Amino acid sequence: MVARVVAGVTSTGGRRRGGGRTAPAPGPGDVRIAYTPDDDGQPDPGEIVWTWVPYEDDPRQGKDRPVVVIGSAGERLAVVPVSSRGPDGPPDAAAWVSIGSGRWDGEGRTSYANVDRVLRVAADDVRREGATLDRAPFDAVVAGVRRHHPDIR
Repeated sequence: MVARVVAGVTSTGGRRRGGGRTAPAPGPGDVRIAYTPDDDGQPDPGEIVWTWVPYEDDPRQGKDRPVVVIGSAGERLAVVPVSSRGPDGPPDAAAWVSIGSGRWDGEGRTSYANVDRVLRVAADDVRREGATLDRAPFDAVVAGVRRHHPDIR
């Protein structure tokens, strides 16, 4: 599962839809966890923001999705994708953590963080701020990330 940390936005090495240049993915141990939300229009750890997220089955393609910013990875943000679809049951159910509902989902649906998938994105690639995630669900996301990625402390 640790390989999934380095898969994603920064591991494609090429151009992504939307024009930003991706960079080689650093190792999983470079992620620095923090909870420092700040309603300043900039993406901060502890916030749900929207950015381009590659599909797992074809990283050359993807779409704008909400993500939880869990910290930083060098000069990039460390993020976890969010979905309102949630787990479909075993074996992937352990990879999804419920974060409740919030302003990031216009329909007020319960959302889930895909904790086995940690991506790195440039702050400039964030399209918009969604909302601050309360501390308890943020901590649950981080705990899930750490279960799937023991190198992330």
